Amino acid sequence: MVREDRPALLDAFEGLHQLFHTTVPNAETFDAWYDRVAFDTVAGRNLPFTVLDAEGRVSGVTRFLRMSPGHRRVEIGGTLYAPRVQRTGLNTEAKYLLLGHAFETLGVHCVQIRTDFLNHASRRAIERLGARLDGVLRGHLILKGHLRDSAVYSILAHEWPGVRRNLELLMSRYDGEAA
Repeated sequence: MVREDRPALLDAFEGLHQLFHTTVPNAETFDAWYDRVAFDTVAGRNLPFTVLDAEGRVSGVTRFLRMSPGHRRVEIGGTLYAPRVQRTGLNTEAKYLLLGHAFETLGVHCVQIRTDFLNHASRRAIERLGARLDGVLRGHLILKGHLRDSAVYSILAHEWPGVRRNLELLMSRYDGEAA
């Protein structure tokens, strides 16, 4: 994610502000959101990626969060996609690339993914990746004035080869629509 992506990211987030399960930066909050992500990146707490579609258009963002090199762990999160690319192969391909980078380049032992327990679409997407439910953190966050239970999933390094094959099969079904 680079500074030049800012206007395109703000455009990609258009129409996402009504999402109940997460907070989405809008025109008024975008600069503060971007600055916080940039600060956390410099501090080594996250690593954000701008996600492009097959035509090279900025379509969203995803991040490595809670990076813990000493424990060889990382979390994938902070993922927001433009409505035009939701329910396409884009997320599958992005997660494939992130997981490959985490296990094969960073050498992590565990990749974790969290979502709102009530966000059934997100939970299905995470499970479709091949992640396993570790448990539920009850009353984990206060989001938009409500207590949120967080479903915690993970993929371990020894599971990655099977997960990788599963994702490659899923991506082959999209026939190039996601790129």
